Amino acid sequence: MKLFGISLLFITLSLTAAAQDLEGLNSEQEEQFREAIDAQIENISRQLELEDWQVFYVDSILTHDYTVMQQKIAELGAAKVSTTDAYIIVQDECMENVYNAFQKVFDEKQWNRYLKSGAEKAKKARDKRAEKRNQ
Repeated sequence: MKLFGISLLFITLSLTAAAQDLEGLNSEQEEQFREAIDAQIENISRQLELEDWQVFYVDSILTHDYTVMQQKIAELGAAKVSTTDAYIIVQDECMENVYNAFQKVFDEKQWNRYLKSGAEKAKKARDKRAEKRNQ
């Protein structure tokens, strides 16, 4: 499965928990959250043949940025924000942070494979949405 597909799966999981704080998640939701991150880490590690130290950084990056994204989505849900644009902005910010952090962790060969796995297309879509919002 493509990296981008797993990211979308995670985003969907995040949106279902939008009305709750991360600390307010029940153990089943916390487990799903961790499983989604672990699945994405395993997929990235296998596809890009990451070293152990790189896996550690990928885990840290995804855990941090997805937790922040989930908290921001929960805040939007608690504020009863109904426009999807606000949620997309939060998602784009998170994914941009992940993209930039991964670029620092991967070597050139890994980075090129990561881009070909769907990250380059997702980046272009984020940039296009950002440009549209800024007009």
